[in-house]
Parts: sequence; structure tokens; C-alpha cells
Amino acid sequence: MLKASIDADIFREAIEVVSALVTECRLHTDANGIRTRAVDTANVAMVSLDLGKDGFSAFSATKEEIGLDITKMKNILGMMNKGDTLNLQLADSARKLELSFGNYRYSVTLLDVNTVRKDPNPPTIELPGKIVISGEALSSAIKAASVVSDKIALGIDPKGQNFYMVAEGDTDHIRLELGKDQLISINPVEARSLFSLDYLKDLGKVMGRAKEVQVSLGIDHPVKFSFTFADGKGSVDYLLAPRIEAD
Repeated sequence: MLKASIDADIFREAIEVVSALVTECRLHTDANGIRTRAVDTANVAMVSLDLGKDGFSAFSATKEEIGLDITKMKNILGMMNKGDTLNLQLADSARKLELSFGNYRYSVTLLDVNTVRKDPNPPTIELPGKIVISGEALSSAIKAASVVSDKIALGIDPKGQNFYMVAEGDTDHIRLELGKDQLISINPVEARSLFSLDYLKDLGKVMGRAKEVQVSLGIDHPVKFSFTFADGKGSVDYLLAPRIEAD
């Protein structure tokens, strides 16, 4: 059972966070809120999202697992206006999700959870290098790098105590360095890994709205981006596997 009301912008943002990586997911509900964890079809990136009950204006739920078509939900939520209240109700059969906002009433058939990939287990890895940066600055750097290359190196220089991003194309090159005075915070542990900009461009569009993003790095390890939304009532982790650099 799920019966809830929420600000349209909050729920739309939650769906957009997930849609940056996957087109469907298993959504878990319980008395504390909703959550999901999903990995893209290439097993390169993972998203984890939690939205607590305090992020809703009204919330009542039992423990359920439902299959959600993220693409369909994103299209429906695109019809909502700023300031709308979205009402959600899971039908008794748990096969349909009722959505209403404004003059619209939708009845959406849910996916069979047995056809949706199971929740992945997050890898147990140490990522000691950490910086906190504004989402806007991170998004802008990703956009700038995508002009010259399809990959980007993210790293921390402990001597200079700065965070750097380097992208090299066939003829062009870009390097951005941000010192501790330009970051919200930094743990200056040596780190450097190479990543695909195809993924980062999609993630950057979402992270650009975050007030601040924590970036956790290692050496040739995945990168983790962590941020909150809905005034801290929702939290997100993106985990992106590194590309292997050729010798």
C-alpha cells in the first residue's frame, strides 16, 4: 500500500536523477519513505536514491517492491506545472499506480518486478580522496571537457592541494585546476582516474542543480558523486567505473 502527496518539483527531480542512467528500476517503499538502487545496462554506472517520508506533504506506505518504467514516468511528470501537488496511490493489486495532479488523472501499469534487474550490491572500495564542489561548477567543467574529448581524468594533487580535471582530444586539450579556496572542502589525498564523458554529461545535467556535490576518488578506481535534494530530505549517490588507460 502506498498513498502519498508530494510537491511536483521534488518528485520530478527524483525521477530525473534515476533517468540519467536507467529506463526502469525496482522502487522500494516502506514506512520511512522510498528508495531505489539500479545499474545501467552496461554495468558501468550505478545510482542509489533515498527520499524520506519528510520529503512528502503526506505519506503512508507499507513494505512493497514495485517495477517502475522511468521513461514513462518522466513523460507524465513533464505535464506537471511548478507548484503542482502530485498525489500517488498504489492500487490494491499492486499492479497499477494512480497519479493525479491538476486536472490530470493517470493510471499507470507497473512493470513485473521479475522482469526488472535486481538491485546491485555496491562495491566495497576505499575512495580516500574527497572534495566538495558546487554542482554548477562541476557541471560546467564537464560541459567544457566534452567539447574536446570523450573522456576526462579527475584527480587530486595533494602537494598543490587542488582538484583537477583534464581532457585531451586529438588536437585539443583542456585542464581545470581548483584550489582549496575555490572548493567547499578538500581532503588532499593523491587520486586520479579516467572516466567516460558520455556518462558524465548525463550525470552533470542532474548534478548541476545541486548546491554542493561530494566527489570521492581513488587511483584507477570508480568515482562516487554524492548530493542531496528536497532540502536534504532526499539523497543520491552515483558510482561510475573508470576507463582503463592504454599504455
